[in-house]
Amino acid sequence: MFKSFFPRPRQFFLSALAWFAVLLTIWHVFAVDRPDLSLIQIPVVEVAEGERAPFLDTEKVWVYQFIVGGSILFCLFWLLWGRSKWYIWSVVGSAIILVVTYFLVQISVWLNTWYGDFYDLLQSALGEPGTVTLPEIFGKMLTVGIVLMATIMVQVVFQYYTQHYVFRWRTAMNDYYAEHWQQLRHVEGAAQRVQEDTMRFAGIMESLGSAFISSIMTLLAFFPLLWELSTHITELPLIGPVQGSMVFVALISAMLGTVLLAVVGIKLPGLEFHNQRVEAAYRKELVYGEDHEQRASPPVLADLFSDVRTNYFRLYFNYLYFNVFRFAYLQGANFIPLIAMAPTIVAGAITLGIFTQINNAFGKVENSFQFLVNSWTTIIELISIHKRLTAFESVLDESPQASAAV
Repeated sequence: MFKSFFPRPRQFFLSALAWFAVLLTIWHVFAVDRPDLSLIQIPVVEVAEGERAPFLDTEKVWVYQFIVGGSILFCLFWLLWGRSKWYIWSVVGSAIILVVTYFLVQISVWLNTWYGDFYDLLQSALGEPGTVTLPEIFGKMLTVGIVLMATIMVQVVFQYYTQHYVFRWRTAMNDYYAEHWQQLRHVEGAAQRVQEDTMRFAGIMESLGSAFISSIMTLLAFFPLLWELSTHITELPLIGPVQGSMVFVALISAMLGTVLLAVVGIKLPGLEFHNQRVEAAYRKELVYGEDHEQRASPPVLADLFSDVRTNYFRLYFNYLYFNVFRFAYLQGANFIPLIAMAPTIVAGAITLGIFTQINNAFGKVENSFQFLVNSWTTIIELISIHKRLTAFESVLDESPQASAAV
């Protein structure tokens, strides 16, 4: 699954985590206050009081240069130490995904600020007629329109790129299993595992991996912003004033949801795994029946399909009560920031723009903490596929001939 695509998978992923920690340390200790080192210097633009700095300035460009430079150094290291057949896609391709994901997260941060300014402008226009002009409103909308057009283009190209990335990973697994097909062909459902499971595994790993990385980067970007915005919250219901109040509310909400769904969904991975087995057995008998008249008789097919039906009904029942808790939690979580901000709203201590910023930032932080909650059903499917492919590959580990070939 991994060694067919990534060079030295265990060392690769550990080195990626270690390098991320090193870059984070270097940035906060040495580089954060050194935009003068930027290769591209953008002239400082004077802005009036209450207005925001331009979308791009030297500090932001310096951040992007630092991240891209760190990614290039990581790729060069693996080029020299462990280059493999799929190096361009597995190493360089993964680095590109990280950089683009960071860019999209920063767009979210900028949009959060823009919405705050825009809704404050609307509040002024509605509360004090004549203080806001039409060009001011259209000017704000034109700015966000230009940024969103560029972002949409990046997202479209990025989606196209990730589709190719997933297929390259599937190709690597397919080539690896095809090379050892003689040792694997006798495993139950071998054809399905090579054709279908590799496709699903690569796709789910890419989508889950991208979502996880996006959650981490979103948390790093919005955590300090939400902490700063929490200074506007006068008190929490039944608790009173708390520093960084909305951050703690988001953390507690996400933790409770994660624990709740982990408990009520504990049986689902095993049922999904067993579901793949009974489906494979039924499919295999049908395939044999295409070439041999004595196979796939009605009584045999009825028994095999009975196993399929039984397992599906178990899945449906378990998903029934799982979804009750899941949807109830996700819907209830929408009201948590409103409840937390209620005393501040009643006191009139914040403007509409600040309320919007806090609500958006809270949603970003909470969604980052809720990664397991939002991805739980996909994780369950991934666990079942991983178990099938692990059992599949264990045949190679047990075969001296295959082990020597690997």
